[in-house]
Amino acid sequence: MPRMISFAALFLCCIGFAQDKPNVNFEWSFSVLSSDGKERVLVPLLGDTTLKSGDEIKMMVKLKRECFVYVIHEDAAGEIFLRFPYDLKQFTSDYKVGKNYYLPKGRDWFKLDNKTGRETFHLLGSSQRLLDLEVLFGKYRDADASKKPAVAKEIVSEIRNVRRHYKTFTTLAERPISIGGNVRGLGKEPGRGYPDVSLIAIEISAMNLFGKTFTIDHQ
Repeated sequence: MPRMISFAALFLCCIGFAQDKPNVNFEWSFSVLSSDGKERVLVPLLGDTTLKSGDEIKMMVKLKRECFVYVIHEDAAGEIFLRFPYDLKQFTSDYKVGKNYYLPKGRDWFKLDNKTGRETFHLLGSSQRLLDLEVLFGKYRDADASKKPAVAKEIVSEIRNVRRHYKTFTTLAERPISIGGNVRGLGKEPGRGYPDVSLIAIEISAMNLFGKTFTIDHQ
């Protein structure tokens, strides 16, 4: 006789399967444009690296499903910048699945100046808004110059707290969506001659939270 499965068991099985699906899913590109002595080469940054003054960097975020992505930049002087979203109001205005968001916005690139030191970028993707972190960004924005360093430390501490809170978070995938490696001759942005960094994006899928830190030794 065929084995019968109760409706309740089937329902629980389906729930368990649904929970295995990623609720954080986005494309991410972090790329550097530097000279190899003959021409400029676009290189994807996948982890910690060493760069030199004059190198240019650009990032891109593209949501694959509704989730909340934050890019926080801590420069060599200890100043904090929220690079993405462009401002927190964006979460309730221009924040769409399937749209490329470039950092910096538009055609500009970040160019490393002569102030050397360690630059740190924190990438967070969450299924929910990180409201405590957002409150600290507001506090940092409004703080007097003398108080900003202390609030900057609070922000970095909160980033660690978020990652500890989700210490069991699971990255389901972090894979290239097209081509990888050092790239020449990519598509150019009209009128600028700069490559489109979205062409070497990776797709990130995770449950509840994704967190990664990129450290640049700026020499």
